[in-house]
Amino acid sequence: MKNILFGAMIVVLGAVAEGRAAEWILEGSTLTYHVSHTLHETEGISHAAKGKGVCKDKKCDFLVAVPVKSFDSGDSNRDLHMMQVTKAGEFPMIAVRSSVPETLDGASFTVDMEIQFVGQKALYKQVKFARSDDGPATHLSATIPLILTDFKIERPSLLGMPVKDLAPVRIEMTWRRKDAAAK
Repeated sequence: MKNILFGAMIVVLGAVAEGRAAEWILEGSTLTYHVSHTLHETEGISHAAKGKGVCKDKKCDFLVAVPVKSFDSGDSNRDLHMMQVTKAGEFPMIAVRSSVPETLDGASFTVDMEIQFVGQKALYKQVKFARSDDGPATHLSATIPLILTDFKIERPSLLGMPVKDLAPVRIEMTWRRKDAAAK
């Protein structure tokens, strides 16, 4: 179920471009998936996302990837089951791709993102991001409304009741211009 996340992020994008830089690197991330069942709620967290953004021709293309096995729910049995359900052995990474204009104004923006997870691709449109700048670093946060059946994931059941199809993934990322990161 962790995979669900990110998932993703997680991934997720990084529409961080300000127009000043040609390349961006993902400096830090926290990706948290949330799965709901009638009897309990579960979250899994990963800090293992890697990402890069390249700006040219007035747009920036971002790629973020996170290993499925990097999500930790605090229960090793649950994590193992999540890896089985999401076929982590066959599809070990969650990848997120997006493009944004090279120049972004304001504290929020929306972006379309393509998520590749469990060997499937799904397009999530108009995901809203909050943005704040701290010198050369740009902090982004968003929640991706990830749907398990978008990735043909059979929803796990407990006492004959499956988990909810919606498994939102909360993303917190810090991006830095490559030239600023080297300083």
